[in-house]
Amino acid sequence: MDFLNCMSTISHKSSLVFKCCLLLLVLLAFRTLMLSPIPKNFPWIASYHLSNPSHNPIRINKFLEVPQIIWGLNNQKIAFARACLTARLLNRTLLLPSLTANLVYKEINLSEPIPFNKVFNFEKFNSLCTGFVQLGHYSSLSNRTSPLELQKGSGRKWTKERDLSQLQQFKEGSCDKFEVIRITGKNPFLWHDHWPVKDYAKVFRCLALVDEIEEEASKVISKIQGGENVPYIAVHMRIEIDWMIHCKKVEQRLHTSQICSSKEEITNRVAKIASGLPRPIPVYLAIADSLLKDGSILSGWEEGLIPFEKKKLGVWDVYQKHPYITQAAIDFEVCLRADVFVGNSYSTFSSLVVLQRTENWIEMGSGASCGGNLSFASYAYNILGEDGGAQRWMTDMSALSLESISYGTNNISCEVGGMS
Repeated sequence: MDFLNCMSTISHKSSLVFKCCLLLLVLLAFRTLMLSPIPKNFPWIASYHLSNPSHNPIRINKFLEVPQIIWGLNNQKIAFARACLTARLLNRTLLLPSLTANLVYKEINLSEPIPFNKVFNFEKFNSLCTGFVQLGHYSSLSNRTSPLELQKGSGRKWTKERDLSQLQQFKEGSCDKFEVIRITGKNPFLWHDHWPVKDYAKVFRCLALVDEIEEEASKVISKIQGGENVPYIAVHMRIEIDWMIHCKKVEQRLHTSQICSSKEEITNRVAKIASGLPRPIPVYLAIADSLLKDGSILSGWEEGLIPFEKKKLGVWDVYQKHPYITQAAIDFEVCLRADVFVGNSYSTFSSLVVLQRTENWIEMGSGASCGGNLSFASYAYNILGEDGGAQRWMTDMSALSLESISYGTNNISCEVGGMS
């Protein structure tokens, strides 16, 4: 009966009469908003509501279930964060999701699930994110009611506003009585974005690798540094065949030439950056070796820059014993901890590395702009800087959506906005 009441309510809200009434109510609410302070539970200002410290405590007896999360590691991290923030909007605990171990794009039926807690530390996540978002085990369910299915809309007619309206409907009344709301029909990476960058950043900050993967990353970094605590540069070198096909298509669509970069362009721009660093200096090349068709990536580097990839570094066996998602997580950690990071602003991997490095930069008290200090600096090699090298890069933490990080941009700067 509750299910029928919930569906009946949603159906009723689709009627023409209701829409007219709703429009009138929205106009009245808007007028009231202009004349009075914003109430804490005002439902139509999602980013304010979600960022407000007085948000209601996340319920541990109401849950959200999402589809298996797929695609590349950092698309999966964005999808996971979007699922967490959706659960937060519904004031529910997110049931421990399945990630995907292998690299999957079109062949969804070939995806190999891997539990979230095989890659990221479940306990640390809940400890670090307490009061903001929460993860729960399926063993916590009482199973007193069947899950209520929420079918995510798609297509051009399914707007951001309609998506938010649907979530609000499932947050209220009869729908909220269900123990589990199960979202079906769409990968969370493709859901509409209702949250500012700083909310995503809060979720990413809580993602700590499990000890085994953390230790593997430390082994690789130790190899790069030769067992000593010396500076190193990490370059997310996107010249693999799949990337070059993709970036050429995007350049044609966007009428730009600032996405694809040749090996020569990358080496020249990295050399410009490294001119202010003591030499010799190791340069780690983070690259998908299985998709690389160019066997000369270690040649052509300026004297004093010592390039390494996995095989030359002697860590190929470390990577080979793990699935794709773990290999990518190790590379992400190596790039994150580098003294200087150089990536591509149209790459999700590079963008999330820079986002977390920007957070670290601010937390170290280095301010909200790049400045002249090379320590912990980040650059985009696909964009020409004023000195003829790569463009200095920091994430705008005041951005109202994650769109530029999800899909890339050539509009990057050193102004990072505010965080709270």
